[in-house]
Amino acid sequence: MTLFLFASMIILFAINVPIAFAVGIVSMASIYLFTDVPLNIIVQTMMRGTDSFPFMAIPFFVLAGQLMEEGDISRRIIDFASALVGFIRGALAMITVVAAMFFAGISGSAAADAAAVGSVMIPAMVKKRYPRPFSVAIQSAAGSIGVIIPPSIPMVVYGITANVSIAKLFLGGYIPGLLMGVGLMAVSYIYARINNYPREDSFSLTKIWVSFRKSFLALMTAVIIIGGILSGVFTATESAAVAVAYALVLVLFVYHSIKITDIPRIFVQACYTSALVMITIATASSLSWVLASEQIPLKLATAIVESLKSPFLIILALNGMLLVVGAFLDCSPAIIIFVPILTPIAAKLGIDPIHFGCMVVINLAIGLSTPPVGVCTFVACSVGKTTISNISKPLLTLLAVMVAFLLLVAFVPALTLWVPSFFMG
Repeated sequence: MTLFLFASMIILFAINVPIAFAVGIVSMASIYLFTDVPLNIIVQTMMRGTDSFPFMAIPFFVLAGQLMEEGDISRRIIDFASALVGFIRGALAMITVVAAMFFAGISGSAAADAAAVGSVMIPAMVKKRYPRPFSVAIQSAAGSIGVIIPPSIPMVVYGITANVSIAKLFLGGYIPGLLMGVGLMAVSYIYARINNYPREDSFSLTKIWVSFRKSFLALMTAVIIIGGILSGVFTATESAAVAVAYALVLVLFVYHSIKITDIPRIFVQACYTSALVMITIATASSLSWVLASEQIPLKLATAIVESLKSPFLIILALNGMLLVVGAFLDCSPAIIIFVPILTPIAAKLGIDPIHFGCMVVINLAIGLSTPPVGVCTFVACSVGKTTISNISKPLLTLLAVMVAFLLLVAFVPALTLWVPSFFMG
């Protein structure tokens, strides 16, 4: 059954069957061919897999990100990022990274991050004679930080799947997300020195203050979300609804950047995106049930631990596998399918579940910039009007830096555990 499961999925992905349908077909075929269980178990597991209160955070975070993207919030955030790092050589590339990090604390979605910041920054970089491949590649890599810095939809999915605290996962993502951003900024600076990219402006505390004041209400979204969770005012799920309410007030009545007549279109688009995520989660839940019923996760965990023996090699193997998985699967289905398989291995190694959760999400976040299914790369290429093959050289350099920081996080648990333990014990 294990061989059939994974071979069938690879074949269906190779012929471009949508992920949700491919996973559902494989689940149904496995039950029909290898068990005596009635096929209606598929419907039951799909319903049970999505019937969870924390999953309500997903459509709300999607809607909040959509409102922020449509409401020209990204422009204010980019202006503040420009004031912070605009005086450094290669500033536009650095502004792209800093703006992506700020927007990550608002949207919870890498695709929204890449689209909102990229639509402004990629044309600006190209206009200043930055090479188009590098401009698109840095946006693709920076966009993937959107699911590492909280709020994060994949962290919500992981928290439900692995039954761990979503709030602690959110807090655990801050230091890794900042490290990834600093790494990308360092690469940008080196590129700028080699190619003599320009500075954008001189350092000015006045400009920083003015731009901060204009973007303050937008940046407060992240403070409200995390602050509300830590203070116990609302749960991680309720924080998503609060984010939507706050975003609506901001774009309708404070910034006046969206009209009432735009709201139905934005809601429909958010519903469409959420439906794509949820149907994938539903079918992935049925596959997860098949795997668990046959004890495949436990058998694989035992085999891997006994064959490799060394914890160092096992952690390297897990990261390598997750990087490959992330290149072919979106975050949510990858988490639901593979986390039940991998958590027994992590448990055998004594890896903290919060640390392991952050490690999984970072791996899959890098996959968002990795062809052939990297959504951030597709969004950036679409905005930048170029192809994946054209940006491959600078993108590979950026991905190598991200993988280096991933390994640092994997082997230094304190980078993910210090902030959650400080605030929540």
